[in-house]
Amino acid sequence: MKTNIDWRDERRESPFSATFPAAFVIEGGTRRARPSKRTKLASAMAAMMMCLSLNAATYRNPVLPGDHPDPSVIRVGDEYWATATTSEWAPLFPLLRSRDLVNWEHVGNIFERRPEWAVGNFWAPELFEHKGKFYVYYVGRKRGGPLSLAVATAEKITGPWTDHGALIGQEMGSIDAFPVVDRDGTLYMIWKEDGNSRNKPTPLWIQKMSDDGLKLVGEMKELFRNDVTWENNLVEGPAVIQRGDYWYMFYAANACCGRACSYGQGVARAKNLLGPWEKYAKNPIMLGNEKWKCPGHGTLVRDPEGRDWFLYHAYANDTFIYVGRQGVLDRVNWNNDGWPMVNNGQGTSVEAPAPSDRSTQKFSHAFTDDFTSLKLEPQWQWPQNNEPKASLSNGKLALATPAGRKDAFVASIIGVKTTTGDYIATTELSAASISNGESAGLSAFGDRENALGVSLHAGQLVVWKRQRNKHEALSTNAIPRGPAIFLRMTAQGGHKFSFSASADGKAWQPVAGSIDVEGAYLPPWDRGIRVALVAGGENAIVDFESLRIEPRHP
Repeated sequence: MKTNIDWRDERRESPFSATFPAAFVIEGGTRRARPSKRTKLASAMAAMMMCLSLNAATYRNPVLPGDHPDPSVIRVGDEYWATATTSEWAPLFPLLRSRDLVNWEHVGNIFERRPEWAVGNFWAPELFEHKGKFYVYYVGRKRGGPLSLAVATAEKITGPWTDHGALIGQEMGSIDAFPVVDRDGTLYMIWKEDGNSRNKPTPLWIQKMSDDGLKLVGEMKELFRNDVTWENNLVEGPAVIQRGDYWYMFYAANACCGRACSYGQGVARAKNLLGPWEKYAKNPIMLGNEKWKCPGHGTLVRDPEGRDWFLYHAYANDTFIYVGRQGVLDRVNWNNDGWPMVNNGQGTSVEAPAPSDRSTQKFSHAFTDDFTSLKLEPQWQWPQNNEPKASLSNGKLALATPAGRKDAFVASIIGVKTTTGDYIATTELSAASISNGESAGLSAFGDRENALGVSLHAGQLVVWKRQRNKHEALSTNAIPRGPAIFLRMTAQGGHKFSFSASADGKAWQPVAGSIDVEGAYLPPWDRGIRVALVAGGENAIVDFESLRIEPRHP
């Protein structure tokens, strides 16, 4: 049943929506408003403001809101294509398309499910075009083995992608591949040996590749390692670009993730890819500022005008780990001494001139899915080791739980990224589809061991919390009587949650009184929180009719 829903608690008037006095005139038998002088003045001012905006196009970071760590970007013709780490979420590695580096569309994913050779840790995908073919080099943990680098290829960047398995997996782990073609046409791969996982240094290595980009050949050579104080326990995320006589390598250093992150960005240069490499004396070239925290690990791309841009990740200070590492963009300028500078050394920009004068940033934090499509939208995610059975039919999402998984609340999960810390998520579900011992609900989800939410279960509404796999029912409540059941979750600051329910999507009743459930524990070390639809019970099939997420302004 589809119902018109009041999705927000209150409506706020725009400061530009003031009403001006108007006279009326009869024209063609129709009474219409004739704008007053004040109305005309307001219209002229609005038009002037729009013209100024268009003549000095700017953008605001992030350009990839939500969890987009380790972004990679290439230019293909007049388009840009990007991807990012998905870690323990599937589908693996989003395919994002843009014409201006500012507005991005999520058009697909590289892998719908994990490759057979790997079990997790799907990090740092690097897009690459070589001799008319597209490549993605990426990290995965080998079954029974170490972190390894692998490659997949496609004839078109939209896919389909063919996985070729692991290339290398050193004992301490191999991550963060970056392919680069030397001046003589030789293809190389640069990567990090993950020594910090064993409290050891982290060399960056280089090795030749076969011409088809599918094998490492010859001897590997160390380029440099973490040997400067600010780099602390690691260097990683190499990205190379050629400018003049030099190769420049942007690299990240220090702690990437979580509450104690201290990431920053450095640069080194060499006249020969094989070295010697000189680290910039003024490193780091980027650190955090009042708005953005722990910037680093990205890719450089050159636009048609010859300008260089750096797409990388950073945490927003206000939403921090709750939203995750977001994709941010800055222009790279070059000093007279030949070294690069990003945002005048002030860290990630808040607002900056857009790559194109015709750019108008269009992103909205709202998300809506009424399940009327033939297949799931590419934004939907699920734990990569627990793929749900989800099907769309007659405007409903049927979410099934697997046999043998005896979890009363989160046996199956399907969710979307959060892009702000303050939002209202609302779902409509079918109570008739929920049998005894089954459940369906709405969750703020970190992983299966750390989640919270509200679910319809055993004839009641249950507000529940799961922390370090310890499950706790916080309150039980009566189900509103009516033709449908709507559940709402309101987030504040990314980590405080309250819940309400409705029988018609208009009159809302608080669930669990005025309690705010604290969710500071939710984010895993390398991921942000998802808004998730969850189903519990064994062999259950529950129906959802919609999910809507609207930003709120506290």
